[in-house]
Amino acid sequence: MDDSHSKKFSKDLNGGLVSLVLLSVLDRSAEDLYGYDIVKRLQRANEGELLFKEGTVYPVLRALSASGLLSSRIVPSYSGPPRRYYKITDEGRAVLSSWRGIWREARAFVDRFVESGVST
Repeated sequence: MDDSHSKKFSKDLNGGLVSLVLLSVLDRSAEDLYGYDIVKRLQRANEGELLFKEGTVYPVLRALSASGLLSSRIVPSYSGPPRRYYKITDEGRAVLSSWRGIWREARAFVDRFVESGVST
């Protein structure tokens, strides 16, 4: 069986989910987080596995920051390059609240067909 359909579906599905998950992680954090730390938290929360590629996190963080949903600051690091720390903004929290509602509705809709076998 050709795996290309599954890979494309996974990529398309993860596009919006990554933003939702990143905003959620930052919303629940009492401290500013940098990309690598966020990735490690996601891996720990999912038994060591990421649902998406680690390299996906950084461009999404930058896009969320450029959209005003996150603020960021650069901090020098003694063990490597400077780190960019992110914090969710008030606008980011408002958007996250909206996205959570959209996610719940979409998940419920899909589950009605995929999980419960509703016929049309």
